Order: sequence, then C-alpha cells, then structure tokens
Amino acid sequence: MELTQGIDGTRRVLDPALGPGPYPALAVSPSGTVTRLNDAARLLLGMNAGVPLDEAAPPWLAEAHHALTIDPLPEATAVQVSHPGTARPVAHGSIGDRAYEAHGVPDEAHDDPGSPPSRPAGTVWWLFDVTEHRRLERELADERERTAFLAEASGQLLASLNLERCMEVTVRLAARHLADAALVIAPGSGRAYPVSYCGPDGQVDHQQLVVDPSEVPGLVEAMQGFPPMPSRWLDPTVAPPWIIRTDLGDLSAMVVTALPGHGVPAGALVLLRRGGRRAFSEGEEMIARLFSARAGAAMSSARVYAEQASITETLMRELLPPRTQHLDEVELAARYRPSGAGERVGGDFYDLHPAADSPDAEQESLVVLGDVCGKGLEAAVLTGKIRNTLQALLPLADDHKRVLELLNGTLLSSESTRFVTLVLASIRREGGHVRLRLTSAGHTRPLIVRAGGEVETPETGGSLIGVLDKITSKSATVLLEPGDTCLLYTDGITEAFGGPLGDEMFGDERLGAELSRCGGMPPEALVERVHMLAAEWVGTGKHDDMAVVAITAPRRFHLSAVGGQGPGRFTA
Repeated sequence: MELTQGIDGTRRVLDPALGPGPYPALAVSPSGTVTRLNDAARLLLGMNAGVPLDEAAPPWLAEAHHALTIDPLPEATAVQVSHPGTARPVAHGSIGDRAYEAHGVPDEAHDDPGSPPSRPAGTVWWLFDVTEHRRLERELADERERTAFLAEASGQLLASLNLERCMEVTVRLAARHLADAALVIAPGSGRAYPVSYCGPDGQVDHQQLVVDPSEVPGLVEAMQGFPPMPSRWLDPTVAPPWIIRTDLGDLSAMVVTALPGHGVPAGALVLLRRGGRRAFSEGEEMIARLFSARAGAAMSSARVYAEQASITETLMRELLPPRTQHLDEVELAARYRPSGAGERVGGDFYDLHPAADSPDAEQESLVVLGDVCGKGLEAAVLTGKIRNTLQALLPLADDHKRVLELLNGTLLSSESTRFVTLVLASIRREGGHVRLRLTSAGHTRPLIVRAGGEVETPETGGSLIGVLDKITSKSATVLLEPGDTCLLYTDGITEAFGGPLGDEMFGDERLGAELSRCGGMPPEALVERVHMLAAEWVGTGKHDDMAVVAITAPRRFHLSAVGGQGPGRFTA
C-alpha cells in the first residue's frame, strides 16, 4: 500500500489494485466505510478513504451496498451475469446531471481470514458513466416507436381507396399517437368542407361543415397543397368552435399541418393537445410531418380514384347495352356477355329503337345487333360512336341500305382502323303477324325459329362497314307467326372454342340443332338457353364477346290461373 499527498493537502490511501484508471472505483467494508478509492472516484464523489458511505456517496449507491451486505444477491437487486456461474449486482442512479451504473464485485483481496468464503470483507464498486448510452437507447427506442407508427399508418392508409375511410384512419392514428385530438379538413365544394374529428375517446365523427378556413391562420395555405407550407403553430384560444370541441377542456398546443398530395390538394391536419401536456417536441413535429405526407398521399389517391370512378361510371352508362324494353309489336329479350371476366363492355352490342309516336302507320321499330373488330375498352369506345351515329340516322331507318352507307362513310372518315359487322331488323305489326325486314352487313345471318321447331336462315347479306368505299347489302323480309322467334347473335356464340377436347368450334350446325328443340320457347328462355350452351361449350377457356337478341311474335295464348289458384294454364 502506498501513501500519497492529495491536491487538497490531505493524505489519502490509494490501492494499486484499483489503479489510476478512467473508471471511478471505491472499496467499501460490510459496515459501510469507504476503505479505498482511486483518483477518479475521489474527484467524482468528493470523498476520501475512511468516511462512511452514507455520508459521502449518493443514496442509491449506499442503499445498493447495504442491501448487498444483507443478501449478496437480493431479489430486488438487478443482477448481471458476467460469465457462467458468476453474478454481479448492478445499481443505477445519477450523480449530478449524469447517469451512472455501479457494478459491485467482492473485495477478495481484503477478505477477513476468519470470515466464511461466501461473506467477503467488502465490496468494490466500479462506476460507469452511461449517460450517452442511455440517451442513445432512448433515441433508438423513440425511433423504433416512430418507425412502427409510420409502418402501421402506411398499412392502414394504403388498405383503402375510400376518401372517408382514409380521413378516419388519419384522425384516429393522429389522436392516438401524436395528440389528444385531431381534425382533417378536406377540400370541399363552395363553403361546405368534409371534416373528420377524433377526440380522446377514439370515436371518429364525420361531418360536412359550412366553415370559413380563413378563420384559422395558415389553414387556407395548408389546404392549397402547393407550394408546401411548414407547420403553423397557433394559440388554441383563438381557434373557432368547430375546431375546439367541448370534450377537450383547456388546450396547451395547436398545430396546423398540410396534407400534401400527388398533384391534388388533400387538405390539412390539425393537432390539438390538452393542458398539462407538454408541447410538441422537434422530433414529434418531424414525425407529424412524415405522417402527414403519408396521409396526404393516401387521401389524394383516394380522391383521384373517386373522381375517375365517377367519370368512368358516367361514361360506362352510355356504353352498356340498354335494358330490354317491351315493344308493342313483339316480345323481346337480350343477353350480353363480354369476353373478360372483369369487363362490363366490349365490342359486341345491341340497341333497341321503338317506333316514334307518329300518325305515319308505316313507322317501324328498329333492333340493331353489331360486332366491332376487337374487344375490350377500345372496341367499346367505337361501339359508342356507332350507336350514337345510328341514333342520329333513325329518321332514315326505313332505308337500311342508306343507313349502312352513311355509317360506312362516317367510319371511313374517322381515324379508327376498326370495322364493324351489323344486322338491322325493322319490325312492324301486321294483324296477328309480325313483319321483319332484315339486313346483314358482313354479319352472321339471323335464324328464324318457328314455333314448331323448324329453323330457317333468311337470305340477307352485305359488306363489312368501315372497310370499303362502296358497300353492298341485301335485305330479306320475314313473316313471323305467333310464337315464332328471330334470333340475332354475334359470332362469339358460334365461334366459341371448347367441347370435350377444348379445340372444337361450337358452329352453326350445332346451334341450329339445339334451336330446333326450342320451338315456341319464350324469348327470355331462348336467349338464356343459347348463352348457357355456349358457356358450357367454352367451359373455363377464353371466349369472344357474346350477344344474343330474340324477337318473338306475340302468342295467341296467355297464362292464367285456374280458379285464382295454381300455376295456371294456357287459355285462348
């Protein structure tokens, strides 16, 4: 042991075993007296050897030492295993503004020879400054928490393209993780704005409020979306009542953050904190901005999707086949099946044009069935143009050839390289019969299914529409007796590939043979039967668009109940 002179003129004892290392170390006897300490411990604690630990050391270190003398490894003391079979007590506390960790090891070098081996004469406490380590741990924990929050937010926000759902997720997550309450104000029409609010109870309230955003400083700029605006700190006492809800009490902080979208303004996020809670830190403000960026992207995407869906729905209504409507002259049924499972429109189409109210007894109803080259949306767009053109040509509908020539010229003058095949059917009631004028323009010829089961093919034909400068066409007139049906169909029916081996075409002969068993069948049942046959033939394979229209002459019989009960029977 060496005696040295301290800087304050006092004598102290320095144990070479503790050494002059950078880590403070002090040896304490079981009674709590500091027996030895190194320079680092002396400078840190301001003590000398021989003083009681309770008087000079921090309370947490003294308590840890006394607990150790009672039970070397008490249950209440955290322990750290240095190597198998060895455990060392660890104490935590602060000295000044620094955090320290004290590791106790037995003072084996100064054991009392008369003491049992398990009860050493004292303990050497090594002190380690862990302030920076604790700071890094807190920052890491905060970063992990922020990352988990942003991951949760991204997952929930991307799960829906519904604008109201995105607003609900935004305010709920913001109220749970960022503030006590949150509002989202989305762009509206006029002075009405969609507003979603979530308070401390986690319940989301959606409202359409008539408000003035200029009442809140920075809100107008935040809702514009571009250029990006920094978060705006506001005094909660000046906020209007539609922002400050009654369930919040006194507020201590309020911030308005823009929700930047992808070229489309998404709105603004308002975060509110109640009194007694600290204001937003720099890290929390950064997380709020990152969260707002994700929420704004999701909301703008949902808004764009909603607008596009609305436009698509509006345009789709013009492209969808019309509902089958009753014509005074005949009974009608139609069925359309596009080629794609998820598609609603395609290249096949049909249209129904009732006879106009006119004193002209010669006025006829017109049924059109067509097949545009190709399928899918591009073919559907051309289908819409053709249907609109035919609608404009209805005053000339009594002259099929003229209508086809004008339509052909229209298609040739357009930039489209597609063509169309058509069949026109003009309908006129004559007594108990129905007279049809049929004209096929490059299309599969219609089939006449007589009530007795006979199947006939009218002699009509002509050129494709949209290919040649001059076209030819030949019309055929057919008289339908009561119960007879004229079947118009596209080649998606007869050219459907399938069958037992999957490589055989359904064909005209097979269709004719099946129709011979359908004599007298109502038009609804007939079109359903034809589609069912084609679908069974195709199975799960690919197919073209399919369209079928059945025109049936009214029957002389109708279905009535017997005695007002039962399924009914045919009566004259």
